[in-house]
Amino acid sequence: MRNTRRRKPRWAAAAVAVLALGLTACSARGTAGSSVLGTLTDPMSAASAPSAPSASPSGSGPTAAVTVPSTTATAVPVPPPPPAEVTASPADGTEGVDPLAPVTVTVAKGTLESVRMTNPAGEEIPGTLAADKLSWTVGTELGYGRTYTLVSAARSASDGTVVETTSSFTTVVPNNKTRASTFPSDGMTVGVAQPVAIHFDEPVPDRAAALKAITVTTTPAQTGGFRWIDDQEVRWRPAEFWQPGTTVAVAVDIYGKDLGDGLYGQEDTATTFTVGRSMIAEVDDTTHTMVVKENGAVINTIPVSLGSNKYPTYNGIHVVAEKYDWKLMDSSTWGLTGAGAYRTNVQWATRISSSGEFVHAAPWSVDSQGYENVSHGCVNVSTDAAKWFYDTFIPGDPVIISNTVGPTLEVWDGFGDFQLPFDQYVQQT
Repeated sequence: MRNTRRRKPRWAAAAVAVLALGLTACSARGTAGSSVLGTLTDPMSAASAPSAPSASPSGSGPTAAVTVPSTTATAVPVPPPPPAEVTASPADGTEGVDPLAPVTVTVAKGTLESVRMTNPAGEEIPGTLAADKLSWTVGTELGYGRTYTLVSAARSASDGTVVETTSSFTTVVPNNKTRASTFPSDGMTVGVAQPVAIHFDEPVPDRAAALKAITVTTTPAQTGGFRWIDDQEVRWRPAEFWQPGTTVAVAVDIYGKDLGDGLYGQEDTATTFTVGRSMIAEVDDTTHTMVVKENGAVINTIPVSLGSNKYPTYNGIHVVAEKYDWKLMDSSTWGLTGAGAYRTNVQWATRISSSGEFVHAAPWSVDSQGYENVSHGCVNVSTDAAKWFYDTFIPGDPVIISNTVGPTLEVWDGFGDFQLPFDQYVQQT
């Protein structure tokens, strides 16, 4: 039986030729273009299959599926609400704090609910919370060398959370302390020549710091100024004698103040005194008399005997300082011993200088009073005159002595402050 072969149609041969040409072109272009195979489609498949994604840009193979990015975002954590921020001044752990410095607590992002400050003994130091609860202050003087603790509670403005904060600080430890005393003392009435004297019980290294802490207020107002007598005493006097009736207030605010080399004031002090009437004694060695004037009018004239040429009375503005109904006069206290020395009790003795000059009763020299000088420097008067002087004169009253053969009274001798013209007085060397 013969095997009969079927002849291929001509269109099939043409298709094979086209396919071969397509493969040759693909081979020539490489990856630079799309494969012809990728564009040939079975008509039947094209009609029945769903649309496919575009061919891969590389043209290296059949069409690949495209991955679509996820649209789900990563969750960001919500930050916690901010707490209240408390700031204390002095800051926590600060040492050497000025005991006069204000202590404050402030808050941001909230309000203060409470603040408690305690000393080393656990005692509470009272403070003041502001009406808006944003700050708290203490203005009390603190002790030296003490550690204070602050405990603050603050409420957050965002969520109401209360946060407690604790801090502490320590005040300065002085190397040494000094106390100041003043004269005239509080409530005294003094004469028109009485300077203000402030005495420190320790030498003061920083005089400027000490003066800055002293305030002298006069009513009515009068010009005045300071002068240091030594390293422990400073004085203040008006340019001229006080106006009678003046009120003088003295404040020495040295607590918490460094007066140099770590010397701090032990405590503040304040006094007020009054200037009385003007009572002035004028003693003239030329006439051997004392003329006493009250408010400018002569009220008494007293015969006197002053120091001899060997022991002359000093010239100048002396000021009454102390009074004794009886006083032991001992020449050894001012260096006189041996021949001419004495130890004698006298009546109605009123001191007018630190070097030992007094107005006192000297009944033994009554015959010389008004005529000659026979004393060792004191102003000798009769017993009656001494009693009158003792009763009439008060601290601060001036006794102005002139025309003796003696030297001029020194500014530091008693209260000889008015010995210097005012411009020299305040020009400290």
